[in-house]
Parts: sequence; C-alpha cells; structure tokens
Amino acid sequence: MPNPENMTSFSIFIVEDEKFYGEYLKHYLSSNPDYEIRHFLTGKDFFDNLHKKPDVVTLDYSLPDMNGAAVLKKIRQLSPETQVIIVSGQKDILTALDLIKDGAYDYIVKDQDTRTRLWNVILRILENRTLKIQVEKLQEEVSTKYDFEKTIIGNSQAIKNIYALIEKASNTNINVSITGETGTGKEVVAKAIHYNSARRKKPFVAVNMSAIPRDLLESELFGYEKGAFTGANTRKTGKFEEATEGSLFLDEIGDMDLALQAKLLRVIQERELVRIGGKETISLDLRLIVATHRDLKEEVGKGNFRQDLFYRLLGLPIHLPPLRERATDILVLAKHFAVGFCKENNLPPIGFSSEGSEKLLRYTYPGNIRELKAIIDLAVVMSNGSILKPEDIIFSQTLQPTDFLNSGEMTLDEYNRMIIKSYLEKYKDDMVLVAEKLGIGKSTLYRMKQNNLI
Repeated sequence: MPNPENMTSFSIFIVEDEKFYGEYLKHYLSSNPDYEIRHFLTGKDFFDNLHKKPDVVTLDYSLPDMNGAAVLKKIRQLSPETQVIIVSGQKDILTALDLIKDGAYDYIVKDQDTRTRLWNVILRILENRTLKIQVEKLQEEVSTKYDFEKTIIGNSQAIKNIYALIEKASNTNINVSITGETGTGKEVVAKAIHYNSARRKKPFVAVNMSAIPRDLLESELFGYEKGAFTGANTRKTGKFEEATEGSLFLDEIGDMDLALQAKLLRVIQERELVRIGGKETISLDLRLIVATHRDLKEEVGKGNFRQDLFYRLLGLPIHLPPLRERATDILVLAKHFAVGFCKENNLPPIGFSSEGSEKLLRYTYPGNIRELKAIIDLAVVMSNGSILKPEDIIFSQTLQPTDFLNSGEMTLDEYNRMIIKSYLEKYKDDMVLVAEKLGIGKSTLYRMKQNNLI
C-alpha cells in the first residue's frame, strides 16, 4: 500500500442507482481510511459534483437517467484526469471493449468477486497516481537544486555526483574528459559545462572524430589556406578557430589516428596552430572537452593512444554510468521524454501503467538514454489511450542489430518508423499480423500508412 504521506486525499465517487449495492461498495471501500468516498444514485447528482474532481469514479452502466457510455464520454471531457471503472451487470464483451476503448480504466461485472476486483483495480490506480506524484516531486527537486535540469535528467546518486563535477568544471577552464558507453549523454554533459561557464555566450563547437575520414580530419580541425592542396579553392577556418573564446568538444577522441594525435598534442601544448599550407601562427583561447566510449588508459597500454596526449587531455575526468546502473532514473527520464514528445507533436498528455513501468525497469538498455528516448517516442505513437501499457513498449532488440548499423544517421522519428517497417517487410505487409506481433491496434498501422508515415 502506498504511503499516504506521498499523496493528498484520494476521492472515489460511486455512481450506482441501486441504493443498497452502492452503500455496500461504499462501506467496503471505506475500510481504507485514506479514501474519501461519496455515493450518487443518478447521473445528474453525480455531474453536479464532478467539479470536485474525484480521482476515481465507479460507474454503473445502466443508470435511470443516463446511458453509461454517455456518462463516460462526458467525464472524459470534463475531468480527463479522473479514472473511470465500469461496474455493471452486463456481461457483453463487445460493450466492455468499446467502453475501455473510449477511456474506461477497467470493466468489472457484478458478481460475488466484484468488491475484491474493484479493490485491486483501485489499488493499481492509486499506485500509478503515487508514482506520478513522486516523479513530479523528484523533477521539481532537481529543477530547483540544479541548474542542469533542462539537459540532464535524474535523481540517482550517480547523477548528483555528475552535477557536482559539472559545477566544478563550469567554474574553471580546466580540460574535461568524459567517458561512458554510447548513448549515455556525453555531448549533453559537454554542453552543460559550456553553457554554465563564463564562456556560455561564445561558440560551442562539436566534432565527432569517428565520423570524419582520417585524410580530412586534419583540415577539419586546423583549417587550410587557399591552394594548400588540390581542391582548396578558398581559405577554410578549422574547428579550433571556430571555437575561439568558447568550447571545443572532440567526441570519440579514442578513434583518432596516431599521426594526427602528435599534431593535436602540439596544438594543445602551444595553444596555437598554423593552418595547412599557411605560415601565420594563430593563438587559441578555448576550453577543450573530449569524450570517448573507450578506456583510454587501456588504449595507451596497447599503443593505440599517446600517453603524453592522454595526460594533456585528462583534466577533470567525468564518467557517465550506463542507464542500467541508474535504475531510479529510468522512470524519471521516461516521463520527461513522454512529456516532451507529446508537446512537440501536439498530443494530449500520457501516463504510464504500473505494468508498463515495470517493463521499462526490467530492460537493460544497451543503447542507454538514447535508446530509452526512442522507445518512449515509439510507445507514445503506438498507444491508443492516455496510459502507456506494456504492449505499447517495444524494445529494439526485437530487430537485428545490422538493421540499424547499416542505416546511417537517422532522426528519432525515422528510427521509430524503421521498427514498424521492418515488421511490415518481414510479414509481407500483413497489417493484421503485424498489429498482433507488435501488440497494437491495426487502426494505428492503417492511420500511419494513410499519412505516409510508414
């Protein structure tokens, strides 16, 4: 049972025209002193009090003055945060499915087990509400205590330690070396350091060392003069010059060629450079931040990385733990990504079922934060309601890794659509089968197909 200190009062409205049965449910649920319960015999009396925004409504489908489906629809319009549980004598499965599709949290048939099932459903709703309050509280604490909340989300001790290191780095010009697995947010940390430092109004220049061919990397970093080589028709300013008075972020520094490492060492030591084909010495004033997913000390031992460069770059080391070691941050991040995706796409807010939250917590996230964001974006697209359920959450391990490795750079929307397309290709555009495999409604697939999203 959730701690009542984590929540405000929890109100339940029972809408039941059979007075004895309604009072019976009220008496049973009142055994929990944290519940505030009221009983209404008609739809009119209930709607006269809906402005009090109950947390849960148990709704008899057959009221004397209103149809249950119409009551549900009106509740969803006037009080969308209220969860509705249909409690009815009707055993029609199609009616139950339609009501759940229209926003009912659950459908319970009146029999000898009704009160037990109702108790358990209300417990699930209460747990979801408590979790939501806790997440919002954690986010509020982070936002008021740290200046980095807008970019780095989390409340784990590991993240708090990183906040402290970012603050130390931001107050000086020391070089910073960031390590961590792919997708842990190394560039995000680099930007947090820059935008909280005295250099915040100057450029932040990022270079992915592994994304640039070796024979072009030197000219990309240091620039060149016109006529320095075939094709050099104009002077080019390098990334070091672009970052003047600001910060230069060299991502995946561990992939750098040994020959170029020597030239980089000289530039760092002398704080000056000469463009390729030039004679002019250009002084440098910048903060250098590097990142890698490799163990540079191990690379030094293998002879793949210069030891003298390693110590020049080391500066203040910041290690980002993988998401699997930050379990307490997973739901905080998931909520943050869901809110952001809904805002960006003009979608109504969406929550998480307790089962969906448990599924997220059980996964190991080999792609770390980047993968979690892609999973949540896709889950919001797949959802047919206001709550993300386990079937909405699809992990990328269902695909072959080569499907992504060979696809080049993609936006997150393209990444999400690729998951769906792979299933359509695998099952020869059988929309019904794909919907079954992914655990989603086939109407979702047809809608995406109609809008040329897949």
